[in-house]
Amino acid sequence: MKRRVVITGIGVVAPGGTGAKQFWDVISTGRTATRRISFFDPAPFRSQIAAECDFDPAMEGLSPQQVRRMDRAAQLAVVSARECVEDSGLDFRTLDPGRVGVTVGSAVGCTMSLEREYATVSDGGRSWHVSEEYGVPHLFNALVPSSLAAEVAWGVGAEGPVGLISTGCTSGLDSVGHAVDLIREGTADVMVAGATDAPISPITVACFDAIRATTPRNDDPTTAARPFDRSRNGFVLGEGAAMFVLEELEHARGRGAHPYAQIAGFANRANAFHMTGLRPDGVEMAEAIRVAMAGAGVVAEDIDYINAHGSGTVQNDRHETAAFKRSLGQAAYAIPISSIKSMIGHSLGAIGSLEIAACALAMRHGIIPPTANLHDQDPECDLDYVPVLPRERQVDTVLTVGSGFGGFQSAMVLCRPERKRP
Repeated sequence: MKRRVVITGIGVVAPGGTGAKQFWDVISTGRTATRRISFFDPAPFRSQIAAECDFDPAMEGLSPQQVRRMDRAAQLAVVSARECVEDSGLDFRTLDPGRVGVTVGSAVGCTMSLEREYATVSDGGRSWHVSEEYGVPHLFNALVPSSLAAEVAWGVGAEGPVGLISTGCTSGLDSVGHAVDLIREGTADVMVAGATDAPISPITVACFDAIRATTPRNDDPTTAARPFDRSRNGFVLGEGAAMFVLEELEHARGRGAHPYAQIAGFANRANAFHMTGLRPDGVEMAEAIRVAMAGAGVVAEDIDYINAHGSGTVQNDRHETAAFKRSLGQAAYAIPISSIKSMIGHSLGAIGSLEIAACALAMRHGIIPPTANLHDQDPECDLDYVPVLPRERQVDTVLTVGSGFGGFQSAMVLCRPERKRP
């Protein structure tokens, strides 16, 4: 019988507030944290809004040396890792460091540092012949995204398997899924796993502008993200991080811990179709869902809530709706579904881990977060996409999914640890 892996600690830095409690307060009440971009002048861009974190590294205990060395994405990861360790109640000093590992997911790595330093060494892009003399001493850390995982590992004292997972917008699911596998196979006893991204920079905004993936609804940022709504026209870029302490269930029970959830099943697939396009039938996402459910030993009728990818693009929302129908059959119509991207934006690689946090907290509190700004549901998205207001419901089993550029499709099933497995 394979080892059962549970979440015993959660740490979050997200738009709307730092900490898991503030994160839950935002998404469980349907408040939006989207606004006009303040990090730079967004006036030249088609999409001028984002979901920014009100994050002060000094206030969160990072030293001037750490702030200079670490990209914003690393800072978000380190701070959320500290919170999840504290939340778990696990004294890492008593653990064998060789049995503690770290996996971090990120889609775009240290984007903000790389763009800032390129602008510096190239004199604002005016010089093709750049001089390394003007770059910061820690520029290599920004160039190599594995530095994100290294920073977290140094922070928690992990000397076991440490790595970075970069699979686009499914990175936050895939990094946690990989960490679960490492515990199940016996390579590690405890993993600190999650994802981080801080992509709100001119280069990222310009790239999404070019393919018209982000919304141009700049006049009212708080209502701009509209997953599954007939009037949706793109996603709102976001940033953030979520990290978890994962351990084997008996290890957690042995020390008196009270797990949030068991990660019971996980699977990922690729469509081998198009870098940004999706097949309308949702076949690959449906297959990931089917395999994750089989691994968890659940059927469609067991699922109490689905945390959707719900980016707010026309093709994604329809693709995802088709995938739910294909994988869950008639039961899909009876399961509440929502997208927290409507409130905290789309933080690329980080969002999958933020959505895992949302699922675990929904199980803990018995509340399904709503889909904000959903007032006129697209007839082609005809499932129970919970609109505007939260819904009280006992949540014992959750399905969360992700879809990413490159054709990546991932699915994860979370259950209450006490649930009897068939």
